[in-house]
Amino acid sequence: MRKLLPILILSLVSFVGFSQNSKTAKDLLDEVAKKVESYKNIEIEFTHNLDNVDAGVHQETRGKVTVKGDLYHLNYMGTEQIFDGKKVYLIVNEDEEVIIQNPNNEDKESLTPSKMFTFYKSGYTYTMGDLKTIKGIKIQYVNLTPIDTNSDVKNILVGIDVKTKHIFNVIEIGKNKTTTTLEIRSFKTNQTLPDSLFTFNLKKYRDQKNYTISEPK
Repeated sequence: MRKLLPILILSLVSFVGFSQNSKTAKDLLDEVAKKVESYKNIEIEFTHNLDNVDAGVHQETRGKVTVKGDLYHLNYMGTEQIFDGKKVYLIVNEDEEVIIQNPNNEDKESLTPSKMFTFYKSGYTYTMGDLKTIKGIKIQYVNLTPIDTNSDVKNILVGIDVKTKHIFNVIEIGKNKTTTTLEIRSFKTNQTLPDSLFTFNLKKYRDQKNYTISEPK
């Protein structure tokens, strides 16, 4: 999950085109992040693929995340994760388990949905990548390379739709030859959301005697 969510830098304004001469890679990311952060909330549906040809691995998973400021509600791989501004709640229904944690704001390696638009601002160098046409859509890639030479990540490619300035896909290439691809299937902004979406009902799970609840000390 740490490698999945922080790279969802989205934009919802039209754009004529990109060029290395007129706009640097970081300027582009800053512009995209600023626009996205202006929305009251964002609802994203995504597809996550994990591939390692040498190991014969291919996994595809779908998920959904809703973000409102620092609050978020994530559904991914059969689990739910909720941050209500104070605690992080991980609900694993298959194992009938709830894990409650304090957020670790000091952990820069732990990347959460609330950081997904700003993660790139430290720890990376930036270059404009290729401009490609995929499925009839012009995609401008931005290449992010970790400054930390001990990072497991070789580089991250952020693909941006030139016309709509939406994120088309994000490709993370690991040093172990594993490629993680995240593709945005749909997103909505400024939705009418119930407050309960970002609230964890502890009583509901305590009433279910078969659920194990782990709380921070």
